[in-house]
Amino acid sequence: MSQVGELKQMLFEELELIVRTSSNLIRNISDEHWDYRPADNMRTLLELVHHLVSVPATDLLIMQEKPEADIRKLEGAIAADGQDKEKLIAWMESGLEDLRSYMNSLEDDAFLHKKTRPFYLEHGSAQAKWLIEVVTHAQHHRAQMFNYLKAQGYDISMFDLY
Repeated sequence: MSQVGELKQMLFEELELIVRTSSNLIRNISDEHWDYRPADNMRTLLELVHHLVSVPATDLLIMQEKPEADIRKLEGAIAADGQDKEKLIAWMESGLEDLRSYMNSLEDDAFLHKKTRPFYLEHGSAQAKWLIEVVTHAQHHRAQMFNYLKAQGYDISMFDLY
């Protein structure tokens, strides 16, 4: 395996961990907490979970330079699954697999140097940078969800993130 392939593998191992631990946290959410919102200017727990599970798939569409309408359509489909935990987790898992398939289809040079531009920016980023962005994006929202659950008294700790 090339060094670039090893780097991809490490990033996907981290993303798999995020998906697995996010899934475990989602499965523990009680129905009465879906509407929890820590502040008026923040998402509800349900909105946050919808966003978190969409990250691999929506970020893939964005890096592939798909139009905003495609991203909104996917987000709508995810939101339509409401509070069905297993369906929501399946979105995150399938997004991960689609992202993996796309990244593994790239030759090393394309992974490192092919730049794509999202609909909301004037500049593009290399595919390698996009993969790092997906990992950090998912980590960020998993951490938010963790804090929402802690604030609601869930018996969780940092060990639930590994």
